[in-house]
Amino acid sequence: MRANATPTKKNKENPTRQRLKEMLEIMARHGVVKGLTPEKLRLILEDLGPTYVKLGQIMSMRTDILPERYCLELTKLRADVRAFPFEQVKAVIEEQYEKPVEEIFSFLDEKPLGSASIAQVHRATLLDGSDVVIKVQRPGIRETMSRDIRLMQKAVGLLHFVSGPAGDVIDLKAVLGEMWNVAQQEMDFLVEADHIREFAKCNADIAYIGWPQVVWKLTTPQLLVMEYIEGYSLDDGKALEQHGYDMEEIGIKLAQNYVKQILDDAFFHADPHPGNIRVRGGKIVWLDLGMMGRLSPRDQALFRRAVKAIVTSDVYELKTILLTLGNHNGRINHTRLYTDIDDMLTKYGSMELGSMDLGKVVTELTTLAADHNISMPAEITMLGRGVVTIEGVLSRVCPQVNFIQIMANHLSGNLAEEFDLKREIRHAGRSFLSTSRKSLDIPAQISDALKMAIKGQGKLNLEITGSEEPLGQLDKMVNKIVVGIITAALLIGSSLICTTQMQPQILGIPFLGILGYCASMVMLIWLFVKFIHKKH
Repeated sequence: MRANATPTKKNKENPTRQRLKEMLEIMARHGVVKGLTPEKLRLILEDLGPTYVKLGQIMSMRTDILPERYCLELTKLRADVRAFPFEQVKAVIEEQYEKPVEEIFSFLDEKPLGSASIAQVHRATLLDGSDVVIKVQRPGIRETMSRDIRLMQKAVGLLHFVSGPAGDVIDLKAVLGEMWNVAQQEMDFLVEADHIREFAKCNADIAYIGWPQVVWKLTTPQLLVMEYIEGYSLDDGKALEQHGYDMEEIGIKLAQNYVKQILDDAFFHADPHPGNIRVRGGKIVWLDLGMMGRLSPRDQALFRRAVKAIVTSDVYELKTILLTLGNHNGRINHTRLYTDIDDMLTKYGSMELGSMDLGKVVTELTTLAADHNISMPAEITMLGRGVVTIEGVLSRVCPQVNFIQIMANHLSGNLAEEFDLKREIRHAGRSFLSTSRKSLDIPAQISDALKMAIKGQGKLNLEITGSEEPLGQLDKMVNKIVVGIITAALLIGSSLICTTQMQPQILGIPFLGILGYCASMVMLIWLFVKFIHKKH
């Protein structure tokens, strides 16, 4: 028994070691130790296989973790991957239902409609004649992805922070951890089914919006069965027009619904590309609801205010929203932040509302916040990527439809609906009463301030915002001067000591003088290194 146990364990370890070696070879082949560029990252993920292609697609929406240019490059990752054999499809279905496929489906197409890294989709017919599609999870995908993530984390252990030529610094372990968290949610098809149910509830009253109906009795964590959606892709404008559809009307309704998802429902499609949208029977049908964004009531209200601030070029309001919405990492230079926001809004302020690109503005604002050590919530960066995608779709399908104009109109309509005269009067009354009470205290406060000034007890606290960096540089310069003076003093003192007969001595030279020379040389070398480093 012992003789057989060791080889078995060794055999189990071999695939893991082989995969780790393969990952290291791929990273070395692309020269990752010399710096990581967006193109290198995309190529590495493609070479690592379908698991990492999917993770790269997820991360393309996370500008809060990766720099924007990396996210843009990752959107180029191919969507389709090699399909797994039909025998495995049948095996997964029969394992989940514990019965033969023939007892569930009267027809199951062997050729997949599409194949991705986590699952592939097959067309089928239920025993009652209903046409459906079945989304089948790849066998062992969770174990494969979990193993690959662990191995990749080991592989980047020595490259914890990798920077590219543009100076972008990427914490690869943090990126991998975040990708794994999102991927685990996508691998539970019950989550996607719940998303469809919630989306249906939010859009039940909209006649021109549709979604696939879930066959709940046949849906499991690894199998998702939905009605088959025929129709036309948004990219197929010619076919849509031939069947009597107005592309401008489709664009307006698509934009209006996406605005509603964001501003009213706070539950929006995170990847609204043309492949996930169909037109059928006069309805715009949303597909692939596995990746959905969700805003908290607080974030939703702040986003509304942010859009208004962008449209009206309100710098102070937008600055306040950024500070409230994001997490601060370190001290904020408020003056520079205000100036940067003002510069950004000035650039867009000269544009007409119809020519403004909201997705680009949101992405630029997120990048600006990151430059000031303000990290935006993941939902906001996902929203920014979603808006960029939907604006790209509109520009191709119906360029005359402007997304931000529709959003501004929606906000204006909401303001009119939400206006309550009695509530506003009560609020104004409370504000007037509070202001009146505070104004009564002003004379007493002025009198106290004058008395303190007369008695010499006045004190003025002044903080120069933005002075920390120059003061820090001045402090470093003074420290170097002090070190230089001490070095000179040690050299002079040691030279004087060497002219005496002070004991103990080494080779006829006083030991204390030698010690002084050594200390001064160390300090001189330190100053020289700092000087060279500063030049580079």
